[in-house]
Amino acid sequence: MVRRVLAFSAILALLALWTGSPGAVLAQEPAPEGAPQALTVFSRYPSQITELGKSVTYPLEIRTGVPQVVRLSLDGLPEGWEATFRSGSRVLQAVYADPGEKASVDLRIKPPNDADSGTYTFTVVARGDGESSRFPIELIIKDRLPPSLSWEIDLPTLRGTPNSTFRYSATLRNEGDEEVEVSLVADAPPGFLVTFKSVGKDVTSIPVDANGSERLDIEVRPFEQIEAGRYEIRVVAQGGETQAELGLVAEVTGQPDLNITTPDGRLSAQAYVGQETPLKILVQNRGSAPALGVDLSATEPSGWTVEFDPKTIDQLPAGEQQEVEVKIRPADKAVAGDYMLTLRATPEQGSSESVEFRITVLTSTLWGVVGILLIAIAVGVVALAVVQFGRR
Repeated sequence: MVRRVLAFSAILALLALWTGSPGAVLAQEPAPEGAPQALTVFSRYPSQITELGKSVTYPLEIRTGVPQVVRLSLDGLPEGWEATFRSGSRVLQAVYADPGEKASVDLRIKPPNDADSGTYTFTVVARGDGESSRFPIELIIKDRLPPSLSWEIDLPTLRGTPNSTFRYSATLRNEGDEEVEVSLVADAPPGFLVTFKSVGKDVTSIPVDANGSERLDIEVRPFEQIEAGRYEIRVVAQGGETQAELGLVAEVTGQPDLNITTPDGRLSAQAYVGQETPLKILVQNRGSAPALGVDLSATEPSGWTVEFDPKTIDQLPAGEQQEVEVKIRPADKAVAGDYMLTLRATPEQGSSESVEFRITVLTSTLWGVVGILLIAIAVGVVALAVVQFGRR
């Protein structure tokens, strides 16, 4: 029985000690509502990153429960660093704060140019009338990145004919922290001309901002005599000690190239009034692809007729030629003289080719004989008349 009484008494003593402790009292008695707000200083951007030699600004907010003057300071600032509290153009050491309103101040920290990269911690201290507030901030300094160039290309491979201009759209990026002047150079196969354009203007160099980019048009133009094939163009952007290479491909497809001439190379002929005169011409394909469906036509003087045999060449392989007979018939009332006749060859794909022939029109030999006889008769008649009337 005595043991039970002693155990019960011990339990009561422990309960008394626990309920009488300060922690229990605080837990049971929260702070009364309506109590003044304590002085507080803070920043919504407590951790920031900057580069060597650049300053950084922390926007601070100060709140208080009673009107008072709050003095500001910064703990942990290394030697050689600068720190100022500012409001606009004013440099401050204290700020007046009203209850229910926030006071805004900027803290500007400027590290020296020779500061080491790394993470630095500071403490903003706000002191009022009998109270204070501390707020930690962090500044991370990174090494300034050198210029670093890179290319982005929409379509690195384009296809076209020898007469085409291959236009590539590319973006040149500088991923460094310094602006750089970039020289543009192209290494192209013989027979190609490469130009760089920025905003429609030809350029050979261009400035690229730090962490910026420039849009460029790269135009590659082959000469007409270039053969069909796949050609690679190397573009180099050089800026200081950094450079970036870009590979382009121009696929030149074959194209017919027609030419009209004669077996002896002369572009002139003779024809008689009212008579059909044959003319031999050669249609040549000097291109790098077959000419398909070549249609032959002419632009002739009024009243003339021109016929081709054959009228259409189904296929003329590259490097070959075909003989065509052209039947020319001047108008029946054509006057003797020189006339221009245009002959034209037009393939289904590709450009047409035309050539002008000088046709000298002559009258028929029969009409010449008739003319001579008429003249002789006229002379005879006149002679007879002279003899007859001369005797009288």
